[in-house]
Amino acid sequence: MAAIPEATVARLPVYLRALRTLQDRGTATVSSEELAAVAGVNSAKLRKDLSFLGSYGTRGVGYDVEYLIYQISRELGLSLDWPVAIIGIGNLGHALANYGGFVSRGFRIAALFDADPRLSGNRVAGLVIRHVDELDEVIADLGISIAVIAVPPTAAQAVADRLVSAGVTSILNFAPTVVTVPEGVDLRKVDLSIELQILAFHEQRKSAEGKRTRGGRTVRRVMREDPVNPDPDQTEAPARPAEPPIRQHRSTPDLNEVLPA
Repeated sequence: MAAIPEATVARLPVYLRALRTLQDRGTATVSSEELAAVAGVNSAKLRKDLSFLGSYGTRGVGYDVEYLIYQISRELGLSLDWPVAIIGIGNLGHALANYGGFVSRGFRIAALFDADPRLSGNRVAGLVIRHVDELDEVIADLGISIAVIAVPPTAAQAVADRLVSAGVTSILNFAPTVVTVPEGVDLRKVDLSIELQILAFHEQRKSAEGKRTRGGRTVRRVMREDPVNPDPDQTEAPARPAEPPIRQHRSTPDLNEVLPA
């Protein structure tokens, strides 16, 4: 089987999530077009990605949902039990430790570490928080190869170095800073602030194309000339003077007809 491109590997978890959604709906088979729509990708790209797994579907039928879940899970290594360590038990570390969705995807939070001695011995999600000085011993004892960095940016590189020294070969970094690791160690980065800045860029572009921002909220701009401060860029031919309205006489309206009951 040909080597799977990194871009395809990055999309496999997306396909897996979409397939599990379809499975929960009771869907047994799915076409590439339907699966691509749920996953939010192009159907041709999806078919090419799945061909790397040796899965081509059945013409006129599509893909067997359960079997495709098995194929992708096997390729991602999710049929195994992966113990994971979290370093940094602040607000983010607490949230990650308490997240219940990891187990169903083959990941088990096995150890929690923090540099603050006041946290040592406390329990989060049923696990005892250990001081980072115990990191090497615990990593070795539990056979942990995957770790999550959730510490302040100033401490992230030092933590990464300690993890690599302890034998960790895969790191997920949530710290908003650049971390370097030696060859042979896989590093993934999640920076929420960068993602928000990218969204802000797109909002600004949309604002320039017909929207304006007021007090942090985006309000659709109404393309109508302001009678008090007309837009000088909008030059229109002078309108014909309006004819005087025809005055109509009517009696004072009944309040019951004007106001709602």
